[in-house]
Amino acid sequence: MHRGHPDHLHRPHDHGRRHGHAQARSAGAFDRAMAIGVGLNAAIVGLEIAAGLFAGSLALLADAGHNAGDMLGLVLAWGADYLARRPPTQRYTWGFRRSTIYAALANAVLLLTACGAILWEACRRLRTPEPVAGATVIAVAAAGVALNTLTALLFMRGARDDVNVRGAFLHMAADAAVSGGVVVAGVAILLTGRTWIDPAVSIAITLAIVAGTWGLFRESVDLALDAVPRGIDPAAVTDALASIPGVAEVHDLHVWSASTSEISLTAHLVVPDSADHERVLAAASDGMRSRFGIGHTTIQLERAAAGAACAQRPAETL
Repeated sequence: MHRGHPDHLHRPHDHGRRHGHAQARSAGAFDRAMAIGVGLNAAIVGLEIAAGLFAGSLALLADAGHNAGDMLGLVLAWGADYLARRPPTQRYTWGFRRSTIYAALANAVLLLTACGAILWEACRRLRTPEPVAGATVIAVAAAGVALNTLTALLFMRGARDDVNVRGAFLHMAADAAVSGGVVVAGVAILLTGRTWIDPAVSIAITLAIVAGTWGLFRESVDLALDAVPRGIDPAAVTDALASIPGVAEVHDLHVWSASTSEISLTAHLVVPDSADHERVLAAASDGMRSRFGIGHTTIQLERAAAGAACAQRPAETL
C-alpha cells in the first residue's frame, strides 16, 4: 500500500490559521522596515550627490552610485519577499517562495562585486594618492553612518532566521562601515596630512565586509542548489524517522529549503501492514516540525515487500 501525506494538509484549519496570522505580522514588519530603508537610502543618495557637486568631490559622487546600488539590493529583497507571499497558481504550484533565495544570492553577488570595485580603486589610490575633500565629506559620511546604521537595525532581528533579510542587513551594515571608515580616515588625514590613510582604511574595511559576506554567498548557493539547510543533520532526521514505532526502513529522504525561511522534506517509510499507518504519519509530521523545524513534510508509506522493490531505494547511501 502506498500512501502520501503532505504535512500542510494535516489538521488544515488549525495550522492554516496560525501560519496565516504569523505570516501577516512578519510581512507587515518587513514591509515597514523595507519602506523606511529604501526611503533613508534615497535620502543618502540625494545628499551625497548634492554635497559631491558642491564640494567637487568625486569620491562622494562615486559613493552615491554605490549606495544607489545598495538601494537596488533592498528593492530586490523587498520584491522577492512580496513574491514569496503570493499564493500558488496552477502553473507555479509551489508559489514564488524561492524568489527569496535568488534575491539573497543576487545581493551577495552585488556586495562582493562592490567590494571588488572598492578594493581596485583603493589600491590605485595607494599607488597614486589623491587629495581628499575636507569637512563637507566628513559631515556627509557621518550622516551616512547614522542613516545606514538605523536602516541596518531595522533588519537585525529578521537577519538571524532569513538569509534574504540577512542580505539586506549586510548591505546596510557594510555601507555604515564604509561611511564610518571615511569619517575616521578624513579626521586622520586632516590631523596628519597623510592621504594614504584613506585607501588603507578602505581596504581594511572592505576585507572585513568580504569576510562577512562570504558566508551569505555560500549559504545562498547552497539554498539555490537545494542543499540540506545548515543546522539540520540528515542522519539525525533519518534516525528520528526510523525510531517511529512501526517504521522498518527510511529511504529516498530529501531535505531542502523551499524559501529562505521554510524547510521541506520528502521521504519513503517502509512499514508492515500491521502497523498503524495514520499514527506513523502523524508521528513523522509532528516530529519533523517540533524537533527540526521542518514545516512541510510529504511522507510516502510502503509495504515491506514494495519498499524493497522501490525504484527510489538506493543500493547504498553516499
